[in-house]
Amino acid sequence: MSPSTGTGVRITADPKLPVITAPGTATRRRRSSSARTSTRTLYARWVGPAHMTTDIDHWDARSGDSWTFSNLRGGERHSFRGCFHEVRPDRLVQTFTYLGDPDGVALETLTFEDLGDGRSRLHTRMLETASRASTPGSPAAWRAA
Repeated sequence: MSPSTGTGVRITADPKLPVITAPGTATRRRRSSSARTSTRTLYARWVGPAHMTTDIDHWDARSGDSWTFSNLRGGERHSFRGCFHEVRPDRLVQTFTYLGDPDGVALETLTFEDLGDGRSRLHTRMLETASRASTPGSPAAWRAA
């Protein structure tokens, strides 16, 4: 299934596999793209549904460090946490846990494809655990969107 987000991004989720992909979701100058995922303020504007705001509680974008944030709408709060396993200008690997299902952990890899003209394209791949794939607040819920 490939639902579209409000930004036109096509999210692909095979119902037989715990993998979600969003290939080629953005093009930016290479330095801007990696800064987008490693800079707290920019990440808050970039992540989450457009109809919710993002509150970043903790952000230390270095290999081995961690992050926590919440998506907010009215009195509704969906919180997440994770660890940065690798932070490079061309690649970011992190875990991603929805706190509504703390036993479910996803491994997310963001890579920046060099387009050769000073720009790059962001590719996202998320591998989910079986527990996480059935949680309403997890990205797997995008399959039904």
